[in-house]
Amino acid sequence: MKLASLKHGRDGKLVVVSNDLAWYADASHICLTLQAALDDWERIAPSLELLATDLDHETIPRARFHEHDAASPLPRAYQWADGSAYVNHVALVRQARGAEMPESFWHDPLMYQGGSDGFIGPRDPIPLRDEAWGCDLEAEVVVVTGDVPLGATREEALAAVRLVGLTNDVSLRNLIPGELAKGFGFFQSKPASAFSPVFVTPDALGDWWRDGKLHRKLMVDLNGAPFGRVDAGEDMTFDFGTLIAHAAKTRALGSGTIVGSGTVSNRDADGGPGRPIGDGGVGYCCLAEVRTVETIRSGKPVTPFLKTGDTIRIWAEDERHHPIFGVIEQTVGG
Repeated sequence: MKLASLKHGRDGKLVVVSNDLAWYADASHICLTLQAALDDWERIAPSLELLATDLDHETIPRARFHEHDAASPLPRAYQWADGSAYVNHVALVRQARGAEMPESFWHDPLMYQGGSDGFIGPRDPIPLRDEAWGCDLEAEVVVVTGDVPLGATREEALAAVRLVGLTNDVSLRNLIPGELAKGFGFFQSKPASAFSPVFVTPDALGDWWRDGKLHRKLMVDLNGAPFGRVDAGEDMTFDFGTLIAHAAKTRALGSGTIVGSGTVSNRDADGGPGRPIGDGGVGYCCLAEVRTVETIRSGKPVTPFLKTGDTIRIWAEDERHHPIFGVIEQTVGG
């Protein structure tokens, strides 16, 4: 089942989307918003599943699904917790800075709590008031949970996953060092994120969702050119069950909690830092990583951060090369 929220008020209007993302059916007679559905998932989900089946069989009224009309599936959420599951990414960043990599990073996940009171739509522009802030994209996988009890095990955490999707977790890289130096974490350096047009139930992903990981390539284009073709199922040190259980160690998580994987990152075939696609590698899911690799190899970064007018695309494909979650396509300051 694929769910989306059309732009409508603060919390959108819940719709069920066809498997090919071409059509939608209004779900407001079942539930007005996705958050309300998540709050009563056991009762609401079966009715939404029946609606999805009727939509795919073309037995109910339907309308064309246009991703420009979609908000992020949760236009705002009670919680947005972003991890750093691909420790390769962290290790490269620290290597470029000449900083030691703590051994604990390989068995104790990094996680921060981001702003969740408003997300950008998947086809909406990225606001940027100052290019000197170092605007960066971060292509990630996300999950949305139901209620997760305090102290949940990995297995309990995985059972609570209701939906899977993608995000562009925007970062203002040049603001990060100053904020972290204060010893109190991110705030101004982490503006609003955008999420894929649709979120998908794990069962609808089939074998692509297993072991708490999405086993598909994350596709990233920058200004129309391939930038990343990175496998989200590879090099993921912490699966989503582990990330969710980590978040629930000291507190319960409410339904509608979004948990992110952090920047998806693959090592090169020889075990070294990844290479650009043009050099035979799989590329990258953020600019900070390619700048890090440039620093490691030549002593300084060359690739600039995003500037006004730059366009990014993020998606994942099925076996027929069709987007699974729709496409995040954004222009900086557009």
